[in-house]
Amino acid sequence: MGKFFKAMFSEGGAVSSKRVVTAMCLFFMLIAFTSNLFCGYTVEQHMFESLQWIVMAGLGFTASEKFSEIISNRKNQNHE
Repeated sequence: MGKFFKAMFSEGGAVSSKRVVTAMCLFFMLIAFTSNLFCGYTVEQHMFESLQWIVMAGLGFTASEKFSEIISNRKNQNHE
């Protein structure tokens, strides 16, 4: 299980801080949503939305890195 999490949070052997922060914020969002839904705790809207923006930005940056890597590899292949 440790290898799974290390592979999920790493890129090229090094742990990516963007992925770790995004996963932590997603985890906190799920806790807030569940506690609001089932336990009756009130979660402030601005707190939930700020976590939501961090998760969306983190996923967007991670996805854009993958696409930029693919595009740069194609450019390098075309120039060879």
